[in-house]
Amino acid sequence: MKITLRTYVFMDALQPQLASYIATSSQGFLPVPGDACMWIEVAPGMAVHNLSDIALKKTNVRMGEQVVERAFGSMELHFRNQSEVLAAGELILRALNTTMESRLRCKVAWNEIIRAITPDHATLINRQLRKGSMILPGKSMFILEVEPAGYIVYAANEAEKAAHITLVDVKAFGSFGRLTMMGNEAEAEEAQRAALAAIDRLNQRAVPHT
Repeated sequence: MKITLRTYVFMDALQPQLASYIATSSQGFLPVPGDACMWIEVAPGMAVHNLSDIALKKTNVRMGEQVVERAFGSMELHFRNQSEVLAAGELILRALNTTMESRLRCKVAWNEIIRAITPDHATLINRQLRKGSMILPGKSMFILEVEPAGYIVYAANEAEKAAHITLVDVKAFGSFGRLTMMGNEAEAEEAQRAALAAIDRLNQRAVPHT
C-alpha cells in the first residue's frame, strides 16, 4: 500500500509556551522546553503505527503524541539530544523509501490579524476547547490555518522564537492545522512574519500538492 509523507518537520528547540501546550494535551511522554522535536504525518493513518515502532525501537526518542485517523496519522517525537531525533526521522524516511523532499508543501488556507479584540469575542474564544493562554480584550489576534495540519506546529514554534507573543491555541490534527496567538499589534505582526517565513523555508524542500 502506498504511504504518502504529508508532514515532516524538525524543530531544534521547542519554545517554552509550545512545549507546555503539547504537554498539556499530550497522551504520551511530556516534552520540556529546549527539547528537539520531530512532527510527522502520513496517509493513510494506520501506517503511523509501524513507523512509530521503528523510531522507538531503534533510538532513544520519546513519543508525546500519536493520533490515528482514517485518512491521516500523526506522531510527535522528542528528545533532549537533537541527533537522536534526527536519527529517528531518518529511520522513518528509510522505512518509507523516500526523502524529506517528498513531503507535501504547506498551503496557507487563512492568514489574518484581528486588532483590538472585543470582550465578547475574547470570551467566546476562551470558553472553547483552548489549552493555551486566554486571549485578552483589546489585544490583537493572529490566526493562521494551513494544510497539511502538522506544519502548524513548526509555524507556532518559529513565531514564538521571533516575537514576544502569547500562544492561545494550536490544532495540528485533521485536514487543516490552526494557530491562534495574541499580543499587541507589533507583536502579532512580528509573529505573523515569522510564521509565514518559516512556511516559505519548508516549501523550498517539498513537493507541490497534486
